[in-house]
Amino acid sequence: MAPVEFLEAPRQYMRWAMRKKPAIFAAMIVGFTGPLIVFTVPPIRKYFGDGPRQQIPLTYPIPKGPRKIPQGYDD
Repeated sequence: MAPVEFLEAPRQYMRWAMRKKPAIFAAMIVGFTGPLIVFTVPPIRKYFGDGPRQQIPLTYPIPKGPRKIPQGYDD
């Protein structure tokens, strides 16, 4: 078990996890950078010209004009 709990001494816990449990340490690093990425990635994407996505169509487009009935397929 860890020498201390995370909320008691976060720095000491991170040092312990870095040595003894590297997978936990890597998961914590990824988890801590998540909120930072949320605020930094959209402006970077906008800077490089990646605009908003097209809206997904919710209905099927109805063709204009009269309906062409196929010939030669009668029972």
